[in-house]
Amino acid sequence: MKYDFTSILDRKGRDAIAIDLVGVPGSGYPAPREGFDVIPMWVADMNFPVVPTVQEAMIQRAKHPAFGYFMPTEEYFDSIIRWQERHNGVTGLTKDHIGYENGVLGGVASALSVLCSKGDNVLVHAPTYVGFTGTLTNNGYRIVHSQLVQDEAGIWRMDFADMEKKIVENKIHAAIFCSPHNPTGRVWEKWEVEQAMELYRKHDVTVISDEIWSDLLLTGYSHTPTQSVSEDAKMRTIAFYAPSKTFNLAGLVGSYHIIYNKALKDRMDKEGSLSHYNSMNVMSMHALLGAYRPDGYEWVEELRQVITGNVEFACDYIEKHFDGVRVSKPQGTYMLFLDCAEWCDNHGKTIDELLKAGWDVGVVWQDGRAFHGKTHIRMNLALPLTQVQEAFRRLDEFVFIA
Repeated sequence: MKYDFTSILDRKGRDAIAIDLVGVPGSGYPAPREGFDVIPMWVADMNFPVVPTVQEAMIQRAKHPAFGYFMPTEEYFDSIIRWQERHNGVTGLTKDHIGYENGVLGGVASALSVLCSKGDNVLVHAPTYVGFTGTLTNNGYRIVHSQLVQDEAGIWRMDFADMEKKIVENKIHAAIFCSPHNPTGRVWEKWEVEQAMELYRKHDVTVISDEIWSDLLLTGYSHTPTQSVSEDAKMRTIAFYAPSKTFNLAGLVGSYHIIYNKALKDRMDKEGSLSHYNSMNVMSMHALLGAYRPDGYEWVEELRQVITGNVEFACDYIEKHFDGVRVSKPQGTYMLFLDCAEWCDNHGKTIDELLKAGWDVGVVWQDGRAFHGKTHIRMNLALPLTQVQEAFRRLDEFVFIA
């Protein structure tokens, strides 16, 4: 490969909560036993060096000794338009449809303020990204869950009948749609997005679509933008994207929304401006410009191959070695969502005991209950394969044992 996905980064003391929060009292992530180093497999960031053009763009900008007020450049908007066309087949996108957000969750909060009153019900699929739970509850909205169900092949599916029932019974007029889905890793097929959006049209539900994972698909899968399936979907959807997840730039802050409905766009821009803090950082703009260059396109394609290989290894290892642990192989993202109910029952263990056993040997995985998985554990596989292999060796030897 052209880019480096094998070096093990030393992130300790380098502004990485994935490492530096482990062992901090009250963090919920205790330090491992003596003799075990930390393998960070919880928070959803990557342990790979960024594509070099990101650093090059930032360094080049930093050479100029002034950092005053600025406006996003035409190149910024053109880069997003090209990226969306290349990766998602989007046509007709212009700068007038694009708006800056400090983060996707901040954008979700702004969208809810535009669409809802405090106390309103909002439809969200379960399992649920913990960030949605915090954002909705902290801002005074009530979450109504529609449970995803697994078919005979173990693939997570939307329950459209349940969605409609919940919409009608709870007088819902706003829904959060996560595509690809976090934490299950499901990449929705076009017909599924179409059916969901037809249901939302039928009941006049405005859709907040989090598509931050849309670049991180396993080999063989493609993303269907929510706004692309019909003219109605295009006009009733507020969609969020970011280079932060794709290129591991979350520490720089910088997401964007795409809204084709001018009335919605104007209201979102106004809502986002009220705090006076939803403003772009000049360095994050140049990081995006560095990421959305030809090198970035190549880097992402190699990254997808690496993540695909890591997922294949992990899921195969689980099937062969961890009897009673179930996982639906993700189609996108780099996260696993392990169902450990059967293993816990068979071995008389609680999910808390299982989590601690992993933490003790440095496998820092995440409690899935925060994502509405009662007996689930969430695992980040965006690490060099050698680290993933070592993590599973430790789990085999010290954790998933009779």
